[in-house]
Amino acid sequence: MKIHWKRFIICILIPLSIGSIAAIITRGGSETFSAIDKPPLSPPGWLFPVMWTILYILMGIASYLVMNSSKPHGSAAAFYMIQLVFNFFWPIIFFNFELYLISFIWLVLLWILILITMILFSKISKPAAWLLLPYLLWVAFAGYLNFGIYIMN
Repeated sequence: MKIHWKRFIICILIPLSIGSIAAIITRGGSETFSAIDKPPLSPPGWLFPVMWTILYILMGIASYLVMNSSKPHGSAAAFYMIQLVFNFFWPIIFFNFELYLISFIWLVLLWILILITMILFSKISKPAAWLLLPYLLWVAFAGYLNFGIYIMN
């Protein structure tokens, strides 16, 4: 399979850009996170940007595999973009507005959208679907943290 480098880079830059813009908007998020009560198993704050960078790169590679396929991918691409929108707004709801219950519900919806995206991706490219599994698991873990923060704060 020949790699179309321009398309590959664009596919990676899209989720990285969305994550970066959300990070800029929620700039004070690390202070908020360090100041609130957190449930057990809460990782250190520095781990979040590292994990999200890795996840955004995996998402970009997965989207490239789907977009580069000769199979129809319209609904898969649509769900991928919708879940990116949900991904973008979650930190704003959580950090900027500190609406912990709403952000938890938003995260549950994001998890469902990721799962649907994985299912649609799997019909086009099994590796693309598997590349989204760490993202799905991390969002599930984020849901645990988010709900714990809601309960404790």
